[in-house]
Amino acid sequence: MTFLIITHVPHILEEKQYFAYAPYVREMNIWIKNTDKVIIVAPLIQAKKTAIDIRYEHSNIEFVPIESFDVLGVKAVFQTLYKTPKISWTIFKAMQKADHIHVRCPGNIGLLGCFVQILFPNKIKTAKYASNWDSNSVQPWSYRLQRWILNNTFLTRNMQVLVYGDWNNASKNIKSFFTATYHENEKQPINIRNTNQTPIKFVFVGTLTKGKNPYYGIKIVKALNKTGIKSTIDLYGDGILYDEIATVIRENNLQESVFLKGNANKESLIEVYKNSHFLVLQSGSFEGWPKVVAESMFWGCVPLAIPTSVVPQMLDNGTRGLLLTGNLEVDISNIITMIKDNMVYQQMATAACDWSRKYTLDVFEQEIEKLMNTL
Repeated sequence: MTFLIITHVPHILEEKQYFAYAPYVREMNIWIKNTDKVIIVAPLIQAKKTAIDIRYEHSNIEFVPIESFDVLGVKAVFQTLYKTPKISWTIFKAMQKADHIHVRCPGNIGLLGCFVQILFPNKIKTAKYASNWDSNSVQPWSYRLQRWILNNTFLTRNMQVLVYGDWNNASKNIKSFFTATYHENEKQPINIRNTNQTPIKFVFVGTLTKGKNPYYGIKIVKALNKTGIKSTIDLYGDGILYDEIATVIRENNLQESVFLKGNANKESLIEVYKNSHFLVLQSGSFEGWPKVVAESMFWGCVPLAIPTSVVPQMLDNGTRGLLLTGNLEVDISNIITMIKDNMVYQQMATAACDWSRKYTLDVFEQEIEKLMNTL
């Protein structure tokens, strides 16, 4: 089988091997495990691989480089109009050679892939829609257009579209799916934290940007400390707000309750989750399956998360974590109620752990193999 991947993910060529963002490549290595040949249509950048880049594990890869593009500004729009016909033709020729077409969405390259795949109604196709599938969420027009094309059974035929969560008005093209971080053999016994013991430990894991809203966790900790409930928060990640947050910590004398920890690897984060009471995620509407939520739950760390995308389903509408309202006063009241009832907290942490541990990389690989075998 010749397996074709259409993606916007930037790739790096080093020592005759192709590298890209590790979580994406790990997943693709599962998809291509039993294929004869892999064709990758994607941007190729001139850069050195970093610690977050890994290689494809396949001996027969044909890489077809294309230019990336965007529509942010008048100049970019004209450049896109110039580039689009050539990129579309490149995608078309690659699809002609493929036995299985796999499109990664949403993204600008994915959008072109959605259009071109219409011309191949009889070929086996899959798509991974890695963002929020909720049609009621506020998203860019290009995201909405990709959702519409993929969901349309007249335009998009012989395709399974993997999305996060179960949604109304989903056509037969749509298949509810998940993602995973840990293997079965990584399941370790855990001791659920006790809210009668302070400080109450919060953690934020993610890019330090406005979209991820790391400040909300800081506000929660400040408010709890004012009520007499000693609390701290560790912020893991890097981003454009790093220096700004460092200044806020210093100018507001928060050095004993707010800690900037920088980036951390998978193993270090496991220990962080195992020793924290709560994860805070007050992110935007583009989240698909927030990995940090599932990861924290895996180790009995209760998530406090905004009800966007599949999050309410992950948290069972509040039995496996607390759905934030965005109203600080309301959220603080709900958090205090949970902290003061250790039994409720521990039941929630246990339920979160039990649910998350159903979704391991082993199960993920089995589901991909089942999907590949039934197409």
